[in-house]
Amino acid sequence: MGSAGLNRARQKMADAGVDEVAIETFAHYYRLLEHGETGMVPEDSIEPLDMEKLADVDVSEDDGVEALRATVVIKLNGGLGTSMGMDRAKSLLCVRRGLSFLDIIARQVLHQRERHGVTLPLIFMNSFRTSEDSMAALARYEDLAVEGLPLEFLQNREPKLLVDDLAPVSWPKDPDLEWCPPGHGDVYTALRGTGLLDSMIQAGYRYAFVANSDNLGAVADPRVAGWFAASGAPFAIEAVRRTPSDRKGGHFARRKLDGRIVLRETAQTLPQDQEALADLDRHRFTSTNNLWFDLQAMKEALDVRGGILGLPLIRNVKHVDPGDASSPKVIQVETAMGAAIEVFEGARTIEVGRDRFVPVKTTNDLLVLRSDVYDIGEDFQLDQTAEEVPFIELDNHYKLVGEFDKRFPEGAPSLKEATRLTVAGDWTFGRDVRVVGDVDLESPSAQRVESGTVLADG
Repeated sequence: MGSAGLNRARQKMADAGVDEVAIETFAHYYRLLEHGETGMVPEDSIEPLDMEKLADVDVSEDDGVEALRATVVIKLNGGLGTSMGMDRAKSLLCVRRGLSFLDIIARQVLHQRERHGVTLPLIFMNSFRTSEDSMAALARYEDLAVEGLPLEFLQNREPKLLVDDLAPVSWPKDPDLEWCPPGHGDVYTALRGTGLLDSMIQAGYRYAFVANSDNLGAVADPRVAGWFAASGAPFAIEAVRRTPSDRKGGHFARRKLDGRIVLRETAQTLPQDQEALADLDRHRFTSTNNLWFDLQAMKEALDVRGGILGLPLIRNVKHVDPGDASSPKVIQVETAMGAAIEVFEGARTIEVGRDRFVPVKTTNDLLVLRSDVYDIGEDFQLDQTAEEVPFIELDNHYKLVGEFDKRFPEGAPSLKEATRLTVAGDWTFGRDVRVVGDVDLESPSAQRVESGTVLADG
């Protein structure tokens, strides 16, 4: 029968037309919540993980292209960029020369198809909030969709649950806020529920490359595809060395109990283990969220488990209205797609360069991406021009995209010679400003950096 709260949540999802596979998956995690499951991964249950480097792997061009020929690209495109003050798909943000993330992704794939002579389907997992705008923006690319496969499928949605009694929240002021996405771990549930997983297999494809749409470094590279195909692994994730900016982020480890690779997120780390989480010498690798999986292996794993892959629970406590701290506290039941690595025996990780991990989560990241730290070549891939990516820290004047754009009306300053830029206060930048070395700007009143200024340390 289930509890009253679960029954109400089930009915709410059914009334909204949510797929039955997604409802059953949600019910699985609801029961875990009822039994006090937190999803925590104690430090004493894991040990550090080492891995091979892509730079040391030998993949022939022919093998790489052959693997790419069997690959489908899936981009996760459900994010609204609310933390940056956006109310539409974050991937619609302008990156360079009037091109958005979506424009660049589309052109990267079209270029790869032409260069390597492969089909390379591109499919977006949109949310109910990003689908319309994103598909309208992509309509200009008439050759992007591949016959027999859709250009998008929709991420599922689930009710937010009141912290006190796990009942689905009611918020008449804005009923949309009663719902949330189930985290990007929903990609597997949605692929199965929509029938797309079967469609890709029936169309003759063997591998999926999945990545976030805000990471323009995540290109379906034939070298990585060739490595994954040769490995015979059912599942793999690209990793990078953690840096000081990754101290609070998730990391890979090996579970002592069964030797499986796990991906421990910050939300799964106990308070007493935060110091170990931040130890870059102990836990050296973080996930790029660029992952590869064998389509048939994924189908078999889902079939065996009745459609529920069983990813670790992430219990995310927020306010029903993220912009109103007085609104009721709710639990968002989430899973991370990278956590699927622990489901598959023989799963692999591989260390790649930071050029494959250029995520934009804040306006700090956006400033770097819009600057001359990266060139965008004829293949629309990012080429890093700087020896190192500078550390950027902008204060709250720049947190929201609208305010950020007002303060860089002539474009981003040159940052390829910078190692660090910290801005405290209301500074507006003119054209052709250069930042060299370590630079701190601080002022209690509004200031302007005049065009042509060179800001240098010392």
